[in-house]
Amino acid sequence: MIDWRAIDTVLLDMDGTLLDLHFDSHFWLEHLPRRYVELHRLDEATQEEVRARIIREQGTLNWYSLAYWSRELGVDVVALKREVQHLIGLRSDALDFLRWLKAAHPRVVLATNADRASLELKLPLTGLEAYLDAIVSSADLGVPKEEQAFWFALQEVEPFDPQRTLFIDDNPSVLESAREFGIRHLLGIKQPNSRRPEKELEEFIALDRFASILPDSLPPAAGEGGVHG
Repeated sequence: MIDWRAIDTVLLDMDGTLLDLHFDSHFWLEHLPRRYVELHRLDEATQEEVRARIIREQGTLNWYSLAYWSRELGVDVVALKREVQHLIGLRSDALDFLRWLKAAHPRVVLATNADRASLELKLPLTGLEAYLDAIVSSADLGVPKEEQAFWFALQEVEPFDPQRTLFIDDNPSVLESAREFGIRHLLGIKQPNSRRPEKELEEFIALDRFASILPDSLPPAAGEGGVHG
């Protein structure tokens, strides 16, 4: 499926791609609305209003900003996330994939909409950082991955050749944005949330397991016409 000799850069999403989306889905749609109601001593029905407020911001920087939601809701979102941090975990074979990439030596960049507060929570718990050459958050660039401006800004701070880049993300809107920018190799994720059914991506190939795109052996080393990093 992937000719790894044609790949110099691998851009990876975090939540729903490397990490199980169950944590985020549970936190934003269940835990946060419930704790908001408890902390402010409001009627149970208010939970639905909180969910609606959160979903309205989907695809914007606000949607991903813990500081924004802390201000909006008058709660400490980071502290509330820590209450359920035991749910943060890697998708099934993500670590094996990252180990393979480290041995194969393309440049591996985490390109995430998660803000720095989310990264500070999740990276120590998952060990992802050891396998990444760089981490770029849309909060640093001032624009989410859903918008073209993200990719131009990313290329400024982390130069890459779109024709020799693989990008994997579970969000079809983000994949569409990457395709519009010209990234050649694009893959989605079939089951971002282990507690929810698989989903079909109409316009993109969706992975069940990362192992399905790995060859039996490593590509040629740099200087042998293969991947470099």
